[in-house]
Amino acid sequence: MRPVHIALAVLVTAVWGVNFVVISIGLGDFPPLLLSALRFLAAAVPAVFFVGRPKVAWKWVVAVGVVLGVMKFGLLFSGMDAGMPAGLSSLVLQVQAVFTAVFAAVVLKERPGRVRVLGMAVALAGIGVAAVDEGASGPVLGFAMVVAAAVCWGVSNVLTRKASPPDALNFMVWVSVVPVLPLLALSLLLEGPDQGMAALRGLDWGGAGVIAYLAWITTVFGFGAWGYLLHRYPASSVAPFSLLVPVFGMTSAALVLGEQVSGLRWVAAALLVGGVALTSLVPSRPRPAAAGTPEGPTGGVPAAGAPVAAGAPEGSAGPAGSAGPGAVGVAPDALPVRPA
Repeated sequence: MRPVHIALAVLVTAVWGVNFVVISIGLGDFPPLLLSALRFLAAAVPAVFFVGRPKVAWKWVVAVGVVLGVMKFGLLFSGMDAGMPAGLSSLVLQVQAVFTAVFAAVVLKERPGRVRVLGMAVALAGIGVAAVDEGASGPVLGFAMVVAAAVCWGVSNVLTRKASPPDALNFMVWVSVVPVLPLLALSLLLEGPDQGMAALRGLDWGGAGVIAYLAWITTVFGFGAWGYLLHRYPASSVAPFSLLVPVFGMTSAALVLGEQVSGLRWVAAALLVGGVALTSLVPSRPRPAAAGTPEGPTGGVPAAGAPVAAGAPEGSAGPAGSAGPGAVGVAPDALPVRPA
């Protein structure tokens, strides 16, 4: 990769890592479900009027919008609102790569291979260490909700793989349309209209800046830049940069929010990043071709390791996810979705 493009990849991962700090700040002004709804609303409008019609079937737009937008981000924002630290959230969410590999093995018949299975085991050990650390010092419910968000991200990655959208930005903008009304309805039901109206009446430049960062910097710029890199370079060259997301997330949380990183958390970080690296960067083996059919996966699903342009998600997609972050090319898991 050219130096300017390496710098761009690092910038995108920095944007996605800092995203967790911005979410944490935003949760001081907005209830979590409302903040998530406003994030998607700002990402979708007015962009939806300029990107053209969806380039995949509506069923995929709706499915990814519900699983990624409503479930994954609703759980992530709620978990952080329940006390899950921003830095640890950026780290734990990367276990989505393990869930993606598991779901891809079941649904897409991608055999992970021994090295990838080892990576999954190492990453899960990291989650176990992080759970022990958080169970001793923090809210277990918030931790569980972020892990559940990673599960939903893994499901959305496989759905995105099946959809195989040719335009990451177009797909992410339309996916962003789907969660707005469901999240607003859940906010009214669970958070109450009084809390939401109070937050909107108190909206200031700081709150507007949070929404702008989450929607335009993380989503529009992040996905656009990540998709650009995936079109220019092999996914295997771009994907490793996504491992920098928790590095930037934990560092920015320590600097901006004063979050402390315990010894156990450093151990969890080493295990998670190492395990995700093995899980994400070692290609799985595609299922054998059926007799009389072209070699490789069928049904329009790209071969394992092939870039898939899509959302990368909050984290990341996305980019995620083509994460987020998780981009939804390859961003942390061969299915680029943004991290958050």
